Amino acid sequence: MATAEETRILRTAPSTSDLPEQARDVTKPGAVQARTKPMKLTEAMGNAPILWNPVFNRGTAFSEKERRDRRIEGLLPPVVESIELQAARSVNITYLLEQLKLPQWVAACCCRVMEQIQSESEPLEKFIILNALQSTNEALFYHVIIKNLEELAPVIYTPTVGEACQKYDRIFRQPLGMYFSAFRHKGRFYEIMQNWPSHNVQIIVVTDGGRILGLGDLGTNGMGIPVGKIGLYVAGGGFHPDHSLPAQLDCGTDTEKLLNDKFYLGSKEKRLTGDEHMEVVEEFCAAAQHCFPNCLIQFEDFQTNQAFAILEKMRNKYLCFNDDIQGTGGVVTAGFINGLKAQGTKTKHAKVLFYGAGSSAVGVANMIATLIQKEGGLSEKEAKEHIYMIDSKGLVTTTRGDKLPEHKTIMARKDGTPDMKDLVDIVKHVKPHAVVGLTGGGEAWGQEMIEEMCKHVEKPLVFPLSNPTSQAEITAENAYKYSKGKCIFAGGSPFDPVEYEGKKLVPGQANNVFIFPGVGFGSVMIKAKTVTDDMFIAAAKGLADYVSKEQIEAGNIYPEINDLRNISATVAAAVANAAYDTGNSNLKQKPKDMLSYIKSKMWVPGKSEIDNHEHDDITNHKIEQDVKEARQL
Repeated sequence: MATAEETRILRTAPSTSDLPEQARDVTKPGAVQARTKPMKLTEAMGNAPILWNPVFNRGTAFSEKERRDRRIEGLLPPVVESIELQAARSVNITYLLEQLKLPQWVAACCCRVMEQIQSESEPLEKFIILNALQSTNEALFYHVIIKNLEELAPVIYTPTVGEACQKYDRIFRQPLGMYFSAFRHKGRFYEIMQNWPSHNVQIIVVTDGGRILGLGDLGTNGMGIPVGKIGLYVAGGGFHPDHSLPAQLDCGTDTEKLLNDKFYLGSKEKRLTGDEHMEVVEEFCAAAQHCFPNCLIQFEDFQTNQAFAILEKMRNKYLCFNDDIQGTGGVVTAGFINGLKAQGTKTKHAKVLFYGAGSSAVGVANMIATLIQKEGGLSEKEAKEHIYMIDSKGLVTTTRGDKLPEHKTIMARKDGTPDMKDLVDIVKHVKPHAVVGLTGGGEAWGQEMIEEMCKHVEKPLVFPLSNPTSQAEITAENAYKYSKGKCIFAGGSPFDPVEYEGKKLVPGQANNVFIFPGVGFGSVMIKAKTVTDDMFIAAAKGLADYVSKEQIEAGNIYPEINDLRNISATVAAAVANAAYDTGNSNLKQKPKDMLSYIKSKMWVPGKSEIDNHEHDDITNHKIEQDVKEARQL
């Protein structure tokens, strides 16, 4: 906000006709005196509008002092670059755009945008087009995404976002979120968070870039993940974009290639670990709650040990969840429920083999064990005995001789199960109804393993969930071929339909997007105090029930993504009901029809703000006063 002195100067500035000669001198372009009062006001007030104005915006060339003085800290990547280096990056972008032969599509209608996107064969080129559209016309961007979810969700998120993150410092043009540097901003996160142009943030997605998909430590290049997820929270979940914040914690990186890259947008520092890292996350969460008391924080792509430690420390203190751990657990549990229906297997009899024992795998295993416990009437110990996990050293047991990380001890076998390393031998021993892959290591499941599963289960559940598609444990084509078309298949990323013996088989996708938008929106709209495991079980059941009996019998255990808004509303209503019914809500009165309540709160691009969210009389009066004052200035 402008100071009293700045406002006085602006109010008493001379009219255009009274300007001194130098203000109208065409030989002095950029003279401050030539700027209009609204332009001066923008500069005087500082903050985000400076970055939105092409006259004032210098991007990453702003010095640290200029960022602080203009209140734009956190609105740009931490790096300070010369204009020469910016130009070098721009040459790279210009080359890409020339290859794309982009027309003047920004002001065009949705059909024109899609025509341009569909003319490109490379997903990253489509990503760049959409990124540019989001930077210039937000309402059109979301309209295009919502109308074309099946085609564009894989572009703005997995699998394309993986390649986009790897090249983020090359394709970067406009910051679409906030950056919090552990090296430059520590102790000032709350101050910096107030630079965000909205006072009512409802959803924050935050990463430190420590473990981006299956691609490792990408540092601040990981910003593509929060940006993509927020895109899906808005397009798929119904959040208003003004109330949504993508955030990147710059905690350094251990990837030497990035540390030695002149285009890297983060601090050239080694990654923080242990207590130093936790202090950064704690400060961020405290700042977020203080600045935006009703917001939900979603943690994304932190390294495994840190992810569990952060979740355990924050989950009962803040409204938050970790999508890698809990969101993945929810969506796989939904597929598991429908997969067992297709098999005709009772929940209490199911055995599940996990290939991988990282944060996502343990999160899924824990949720499935909770489902088995509740649905099968078993004890927690009995339910966990239905879970088997494999890591790089073989079957995870307490007797194999090595010290297990804390998160692996949760599901480690304690019943005398023999220590085994060979995958096929493990399958022979376990006889699993389902196998879940979350290693990020690429193809590892061969013909012998799938055939062995089919000896014990007529329709084995085969879930290679590692992202992106190139890192999946098996392809859909091979899974169907090795199982003679019998397996129930779901990948973490999309696979094309497969023709097998004259029959078209459509692979399912255990995409977290079926879960996290609804969990987030339902939690916020019901004013949940915390996000509990019961809320995720409710989300999984809500998603599973959305799939019809006929679809399940045809081998389809997940719904179509083009119906994502209705899916998210259904999941959100289930989550909200679970929260309210367990006393985990600050909402004074439960809505009579939860689904209708949820749908009434969902933002629709293109409608006026009055249509989307009615203002009360006090708010309307304040808006009128602000407009009047702005016009006087």
